[in-house]
Order: sequence, then C-alpha cells, then structure tokens
Amino acid sequence: SNKRLFLAVFAAVLGNFNFGFSLVYASSAIPQLTTIDNPNLRMNTLIASWFGSMFTLGAAAGGISAMVLNDMIGRKLSIMVSAVPSTVGYLLMGSAQAVWMLLLGRFLTGFAGGMTAASIPVYVSEISHPKVRGTLGSCPQITAVFGALALYALGLVLPWRWLAVAGEVPALIMLILLCFMPDSPRYLIAKGRGEQALKSLAWLRGSGSDYMTEYYQIEESVSMQARITWAELGTPFYYKPILISVVMRFLQQMTGITPILVYLEPIFNMSKVILPGQYDATIVGAVRLVSVLIAASLMDKAGRRILLFTSGFLMFLSMLVLCLYTLYTSCPAHNVNLTAIPSGLIAAQEPGSPLQTASPNLVTLIPLISTMVIIFGYAMGWGPITWLLMSEILPLGARGVASGLCVGVSWITAFILTQVFMTVVETYGLFAPFAFFCVICVINLIFTGAAVPETRGRSLEEIENYFRTGRTFSINHRSC
Repeated sequence: SNKRLFLAVFAAVLGNFNFGFSLVYASSAIPQLTTIDNPNLRMNTLIASWFGSMFTLGAAAGGISAMVLNDMIGRKLSIMVSAVPSTVGYLLMGSAQAVWMLLLGRFLTGFAGGMTAASIPVYVSEISHPKVRGTLGSCPQITAVFGALALYALGLVLPWRWLAVAGEVPALIMLILLCFMPDSPRYLIAKGRGEQALKSLAWLRGSGSDYMTEYYQIEESVSMQARITWAELGTPFYYKPILISVVMRFLQQMTGITPILVYLEPIFNMSKVILPGQYDATIVGAVRLVSVLIAASLMDKAGRRILLFTSGFLMFLSMLVLCLYTLYTSCPAHNVNLTAIPSGLIAAQEPGSPLQTASPNLVTLIPLISTMVIIFGYAMGWGPITWLLMSEILPLGARGVASGLCVGVSWITAFILTQVFMTVVETYGLFAPFAFFCVICVINLIFTGAAVPETRGRSLEEIENYFRTGRTFSINHRSC
C-alpha cells in the first residue's frame, strides 16, 4: 500500500523503456540510412546487418560488466551509470558524420541496455514486497515493450537523427529520479550498512508497516552467506539456482525470438502474407503489450510455472504450424537479402511481383496468425518470467555476478542466432529454423517441469532456504 515502492520501481524501469527503444531503433533508422544521399553514411546490406546486430554485442558486454558493478557499487548506482553510455551513444548517432559513429553509438546503447538488463530486475526484486513482487517483476518487460512502441510511433514522424535525440530523454529522466530513490536493503546489509538499510526499508514499506521483521529476516539471510569460494560454487545452494538461471536465459533466446523480430518483414514476404509492411511492427507491438499485461496480472495468481508451461506450449504449437506451412508451401531455399528493411524488399512489393499478383488467400494468414501467437506466448511467459526468476532464485552472494553472466549468455546467443538465421534460410529454406525452434520449445517444457521451482508468494529468504535445504521453503525466524 506504500506508493513510494511503486515510485522507486517506476524510476528504475525507465531504463527498460530506454532498452526497448534502443533495441528497435535500427528498424526505423536503417530504411533511411540505406537511401540517404550522404555517401559517408549510406549503408549497404552488410553494414546494415551489423548496425542491427551491434546492439546485441554491446548488450553482452554490458551484461558482463554488470557482473562486477552490481556487487561493487550496488544495484541502483549500476542502473544510474548505464545512462552514460546510453546518452553518449545517442549523441554519436544523432550527430554522426560517418558510419563508424553510427556503429559505435549502436554498440554503446546496447552496452547500456545490457547493464540495465542485469541490474534492474535484481533491484526491483530486492525492494519489492513478496505479495507484489511478481507483478512488479514484470514491469521491466512491460516498459521495454512500451519503449519499442514509442520508437515505432515516433518513427512515423521523425527522421533518424531526431529519433536519437528522443532516445536520450528516458535515460536522463531515470538518472534524475533515481537520485532520490533508496538502494536495495539487501545490498546495504551485505555491505555492513545496516542503518542505511533500515532507513531504506522504512521508506519503501512505510513507517506504519512491520518492516523490522522483514529487516531481521534479510539480516539473518545475509549473515548466513560469506564471500563465495570456488569450493562453495560446487554446492547445490549456489550452482543449482545459477545453472537454472543461465539455462533459462539460453533457452529463452534459443526459441528464436530475436531473429523472428529482427527479420519479421522478410519472413512475412517469404511466406507470401498479404500484409502491408508498415503495419507489421504495430501488430507485433500491440500483441506483445497485451500479452505482457496479461502475464503481469496473472504472475502472482497463476504462478510462474503454469505461465511457463502455457507459454512454451503456445510457442511449440505455433512454431510447428509455421514449420509445416513453410515445408508444404512454396517457401524454398533461395537467395534472401538480409533485411528487415523496406529497401531490400522493394522488388518484391512492386506491381507485377508474385506477391502482388497472387490472389488473396485465407491460407496466407496462417504465418501471420502463427507469428502473433509466438509473440503472444513468449511475452506471456518465457519473456518476463525468465527475468523475474533470475532475480528471485539467485543467492545474494552471487546475485550480481550471476545476473551479469545470464545477460551475457543471453545476448551472445541472440547475436549468433541473428547472424546465422538468414544463412540457414538461404541454404535449407524457411522451414528449417522453425523446425529447430519447435524442438527447443519442447526442451523448454521438459526443463520447466524438471528444474524450475514455483516461487509465487515466497520471500527471497524462503527461496534461498529451498536451495539451501533442497526440501522446503520454510525458515525458522530467530527471536528479535
């Protein structure tokens, strides 16, 4: 009931808004940069593909750097520091006079995104009350989707330079607001700053709440942990939650969500969907927004595991339908221009092309509907819940390092998949990657049933006790 908690979460997740904005910045910038008059800025297909994927390399580097910063300077300061590479990156792109400035700016905004991706979920989880942690834990995903929608909307009216200027605004607002927000009580206790932790908890919970009981629970949990040694990493208390988090982030990207979003328009054109390209991003963004809002409302009601099962099953079915559709219709292997950019598809959209002369057929709606179900399923479960679980189950002593490792693994996987996707399509046809993604969805379902614990309604201390004992969430509170 304390509104200050929601203010702190809002201030933090502005970094995710900036993340969503930056991730899809290339979708609006590339079409303009491939036809620009300035030869120093004009991009060919190869440079455009690097401009699109450079964000993932930066995000991987930013996630790895967060491994150190999260435990060195704290979660809140790590989020605030991310505003620096973000602002510099957008300044470089907005004032670019050469392609290298665009590529470097894209890398820096990705670096900032990787830092926030590793820090914000941990910060939100550690300051949230257990009864609303699920809902608040989905806020990073929701605001990232809003950031992407904002980019798509502004891209209809603003040129690429002004889009870069607009990208600086969320990070600067976040930086100002976080100056007035408290740091994580768990981090402060771990650093021996108990008095500041008590003030932080009182600010977040309200002076009239029973925050002292929660303070002693956190203190007891922290006191049971010391500096991690290599030998301790071999104990189930550490390696199980770390392994679960890393594998979930790996499997999340292996579903192919990043290349599907990046190459959405070529996929639609190759599968002969009769759909104007300018509506693709709007449809996908709307579906993503609806699904993450549904997931947020169900997170603390249905539980994490049931949403993961539902998400994985929806993605499996839609991937299977897409695989069969592309296998038994005319979507053969052929030379595909690496683009989600209109300039690379003009030939396919001109009057007289096969796409335009084909009679409208309801069957061609199958890939569109299937893709929408993929996006819906992902954003309802495997999108937000992997972030939430990572922040919930990682032990405090390894949370900063392990969260950075998870983000690094996630974005390196995304970069590799995005680079090889079109090569596979050119060689084997469109059905091949979807057949692979379909198998991954089955593995996701098996992994969820075998390894993922249900954390709904549990405090972080109870979750840590589950991995410490291997049997129960219940903990014995010491007398105060």
